[in-house]
Amino acid sequence: MKTKILMVCLGNICRSPLAEGILQNKLDTASFYVDSAGTGNYHIGNPPDIRSIAVAKKHQIAIANQKCRQFKKEDFATFDYIYVMDSKNYQDIIALASSQDEKSKVKLLLNELDIDTNEVPDPYWDDNGFEHVFQLIDSACTVIAEKLTTT
Repeated sequence: MKTKILMVCLGNICRSPLAEGILQNKLDTASFYVDSAGTGNYHIGNPPDIRSIAVAKKHQIAIANQKCRQFKKEDFATFDYIYVMDSKNYQDIIALASSQDEKSKVKLLLNELDIDTNEVPDPYWDDNGFEHVFQLIDSACTVIAEKLTTT
């Protein structure tokens, strides 16, 4: 049975598609399934932001075929790990949880790193922020991949 990981941000067009693609690129797809979702319903069915697609492509990761979707309560049962990009996403997802077990699946992505922040900034309003966001997510996903493949 595959280990299932869900990456979550607000709109599922900038940060979580990058996180999905980056982590997927670091794991064996025969053993792991990675997906992404947004807490909001603004972009359902759309591809990721063209700037996320471009920065991923620059690092040889293809995310252009992803489709945005909204987080749903059933995701708690489907996924083993749920990583969120910021504290607002965390609060929104925790509010949907029905049990402590569901809550325990939700973690802030950057808590995997020993750095001064646990907030992945939303680059939507800053064209120049996408590379920085890619690097933050990539570092966290490296740690996550190492943990998942050594346990």
